[in-house]
Amino acid sequence: MGALAVGLTTSLSAMAANVLQDVRYASAPGGKVDITLQFAEPVGDVQAFTTDTPPRIAVDIPDTSNGLSQRRVVIGSGATSAVSAVEAGGRTRVVVDLFRPASYTTRSAGNLLVLTVDAGAVQSNAANAMASSSDPTKKVASDIQVANIDFRRGENGAGRVILRFSGDGAAADMRNEGSKVVVDVANASIPENLRRRLDVTDFATPVQSLEPNANAGSTRLVINTNGAFDSMAYQTGNEYVIEIAPKRGAVIAAAPAARAAGAVAEGSQTQAYTGRAVTFNFQDVPVRTVLQLIAEESNLNVVASDTVQGNVTLRLINVPWDQAMEIVLRAKQLDKRRDGNVIWVAPQKEIADFEKARADARIALEEREELVTEYIPVNYGNAEEIAKLLTEDSKNSGGGAGGAGAGASKGFLSPRGSVSFDNRTNTLLLIDIPKKIAEVRALLATLDRPVDQVLIEARIVVATELFARELGVIFGVQDRVGTLPAAAAAGESTSDSGFLVGLPVDAAAGVLNLSILRSDISLDLELSALEEEGRGEVVSNPRVITANQREAIIRQGDEVGYLTIQPATTPGAVATATVEFKEVLLELKVTPTITQDGRVYLNLMVKKDEVSDLVTNPAGGFVPQIARREVSTAVLIDNGQTVVVGGVYEFKNREDLRKVPFLGDVPVLGNLFRNKGRSTEKAELLIFVTPRILQVAGKP
Repeated sequence: MGALAVGLTTSLSAMAANVLQDVRYASAPGGKVDITLQFAEPVGDVQAFTTDTPPRIAVDIPDTSNGLSQRRVVIGSGATSAVSAVEAGGRTRVVVDLFRPASYTTRSAGNLLVLTVDAGAVQSNAANAMASSSDPTKKVASDIQVANIDFRRGENGAGRVILRFSGDGAAADMRNEGSKVVVDVANASIPENLRRRLDVTDFATPVQSLEPNANAGSTRLVINTNGAFDSMAYQTGNEYVIEIAPKRGAVIAAAPAARAAGAVAEGSQTQAYTGRAVTFNFQDVPVRTVLQLIAEESNLNVVASDTVQGNVTLRLINVPWDQAMEIVLRAKQLDKRRDGNVIWVAPQKEIADFEKARADARIALEEREELVTEYIPVNYGNAEEIAKLLTEDSKNSGGGAGGAGAGASKGFLSPRGSVSFDNRTNTLLLIDIPKKIAEVRALLATLDRPVDQVLIEARIVVATELFARELGVIFGVQDRVGTLPAAAAAGESTSDSGFLVGLPVDAAAGVLNLSILRSDISLDLELSALEEEGRGEVVSNPRVITANQREAIIRQGDEVGYLTIQPATTPGAVATATVEFKEVLLELKVTPTITQDGRVYLNLMVKKDEVSDLVTNPAGGFVPQIARREVSTAVLIDNGQTVVVGGVYEFKNREDLRKVPFLGDVPVLGNLFRNKGRSTEKAELLIFVTPRILQVAGKP
């Protein structure tokens, strides 16, 4: 069991008013066991609770000492294993060890307290009945009414039903009946305007609907559910809260909240509870007692502030102890802080005021602490940039140094701290308290490191392919000798009855002449043909190396000069000739970023220009025509991987035909009256990029 340090209402040094003298047991019908506790005096208020792992029943008797001669009594009957008693802090706790979970009832008669343990494995509502646990002098309100019924979506998809009453003292009892949870409030009535069914299906919780009704002058609320769920309830003041949560492992998707008759959607926060499951069933018990029981279940030390007061009503079944603590704290507007195995519990405002006072004290101490001066050399970074990082108030000054004086908060420095830098020695000059100096040194140990470098290699491939073919013919026919083939080729005629056709190929690669001579007719025929084929490839391979996140630029090329003429603006003036230049460059511009997983993100621009032609300038000279190829992109590449970042494919296909009208269309013979040409041009541009990380030796 864990220790508990709380300021109990009864002084620990006071003498116990009663004594536990004897424990005896007897078997009862139905597997039940009656455990009789005998005291020296009549028994007053007692508190009891159960746990499922391990199964047991614990009964706390305040202001009572343990007078038993033996600490443990073995029973071994029904669900009861043994009974043990222990005294601590002026009270005695009787623990009944069980073989399996079982319900129980208690009754008192004079100086006897009888605890009857059932044989079953499921705890019944009779566990709530403790005949001697209520104060007979305490008045229960009989004029309480239900003031409002709210529904909210709580943590982890739980449905939270909140019953608000017109006053304190409502006696609510909750039980599970199959897929329904029934809450009876025996001493509270419900007005007519609240007796209506609430459909809360759209909240995506196990709760489907709420059905509040009057029940013989009391109030009954039936909660209809869907799917496996866990239920618990707690009461504080005039509120009774029932939470219906999906069992662990069940998933309920969030849905749009449908507001129906006062239902309010509440944002949920996922929180995992890992504590051992406990079962608490208390009616109006001091919150300090509940914290004490939680401390013993958690094996932690709980320190409760003197201002932790008030009572709470709880019915928690199989709930992790850390969740039970959160519920109790929430119900009483309390908060906690944990330090190792010690938990401090106090009102929320008290904890907030304490933390604010502690922070104010720390600030006050820093304002009075002595300032020290440190000179920190910077190895790989820039002292000026780091000074600006430490405080935005750093400014340049003459002589290559800058500084920031005292004032308001300056980032990593205290309000009284200042930072300067010296560009000649790349050194930081710090004036601050020792704690801040140590923090800056730790920061520089992380930031002032050599950075990796990246080698970027690009390959630009320009491939061209050309094919052309042309066929032509020249022929002449005459009915008498006198016209020569040469004359026909020249387009000359010496005969009125002959005719000529001239469709030759320009710059023919070859010519075939054919002549047919007869006594009265002469046929001259000349065939010409041209076929041209060419292939070319240009490969450019720029490379550049740069540091991580630093831009690198590499250029290679020429400046092509050309002449421009400025005409005369006045009569008699002479025109002015000017030589101008155009850049024709191969350029690679890149900024690499090395990712945490060892890849490279490149922001790059690749450009390749070349002179494709010279255009005649009317004023004189020639102007170069530039063919430009450029790609600008960003790409993520694995280290050493080659990727194609750009490509352009051009295709030109041309067919030409010259012919003599009508005659050129005659089948077969029409070929003598045609000149045919066909050309095909292909051009392809591909740009490849390969980054390689060059890690700095010795870098962690």
